[in-house]
Amino acid sequence: MRASSEAFPRASEQEVRDFFRECRELTDARLDVLVPAETIEPSLVHKAMRWSLFAGGKRLRPALLLAAGRAFGAHDTALLGTACALEMIHTYSLIHDDLPAMDDDELRRGRPTCHIRFDEATAILAGDALQTLAFQTIAEDEALDASLRVALVRELARAAGTPRGMIAGQAYDLAAESRDVTGTELERIHHHKTGALLRAAVRAGAIIARASREELDAITVYGARLGLLFQITDDLLDVTATAEDLGKTPGKDERARKATYPALYGVEASRERARTVHGEALAALERLERPVPLLQAIADFILERRA
Repeated sequence: MRASSEAFPRASEQEVRDFFRECRELTDARLDVLVPAETIEPSLVHKAMRWSLFAGGKRLRPALLLAAGRAFGAHDTALLGTACALEMIHTYSLIHDDLPAMDDDELRRGRPTCHIRFDEATAILAGDALQTLAFQTIAEDEALDASLRVALVRELARAAGTPRGMIAGQAYDLAAESRDVTGTELERIHHHKTGALLRAAVRAGAIIARASREELDAITVYGARLGLLFQITDDLLDVTATAEDLGKTPGKDERARKATYPALYGVEASRERARTVHGEALAALERLERPVPLLQAIADFILERRA
């Protein structure tokens, strides 16, 4: 019998930091090759794409994909293209979410948002370009065979769109502004808006590694609970952190009467809910007979994060 995930030692805090740094370096190097240089026409669109893409994000989605893929035995050469595609989709969503017609934010990752630095039309085009480049990246990834490319394009499209993906979540979020929502509605928003891409990240890593159906089911549950955990802690940070901590404007959720966990349940109950969801994510990993110390540690990181 193979050992359960409990048999593998938990990653230390330093190991997690080293892993995140490694993922940022690997992802940024590949993105720099994949995204057109600022000198290539239309240069303004490419400048805007790079302004947002290389703004110093955590690269959490690529890190999750790499951690899951490695746990199931895949090599980085097969993982990095899709990891970059996920980061492109994530960045496009941030550019569009920050627009005046959406969340109307002027600060992202400690500096002006894309439409403030350039203009609204350029920001829209930059987001559109990143979205299409993401799918092109997977479709042209010669490290993957044709069947894997099709499976990954399908996975990313479902996670980014509707009815089960990120765009659906944003629509639900906008529809919930300035009105009371139930706990079920709130979880539906978060499951789609934030959870879909995080879930897709770990699933993509497992798909590339050709994990079994049972393994894919377990990692999907982990990704879903991790996505909810991330959004609960994000909601908490909006009411407890400073702009310097966050790199973006705090308190906007409350001012816009956004549907959030602290607004519905209060800060302490939200923290307790985060701890419960964190435990559910770890329990899903216990179903895997794989080395998952980094995936465990990433859940810990999200629970305890301060920005």
